[in-house]
Amino acid sequence: MHKEYSCNVERALDLLGGKWGTMILKELLKGPRRHKELMRDIEGLNSRTLTNKLRHLEENGLVLRTAYAEIPPRVVYTLTEYGKECEMIIESLRIWGSLHPPSIQSGE
Repeated sequence: MHKEYSCNVERALDLLGGKWGTMILKELLKGPRRHKELMRDIEGLNSRTLTNKLRHLEENGLVLRTAYAEIPPRVVYTLTEYGKECEMIIESLRIWGSLHPPSIQSGE
């Protein structure tokens, strides 16, 4: 079943998974990462939210989860080709965010 969207911006934001999904994609643009590496590098993100967002991104075809049959088990997350297309969006957000004074960025 497909979700109905009022516009393509809403659809894009849903596909990206909001703030945390976008931050995960930003980190995965640097290369393949494990769950614990993403936890370490994304400040304020808890393990449950990370797991849920990774599933969301995987279900939407942006992230690939690869489980290796090793002891201990190893799971690595990478961007799909579709996920790599988000680079220009994330870079645009980074530039736009850098143009505002700190008082605006901090929500004051």
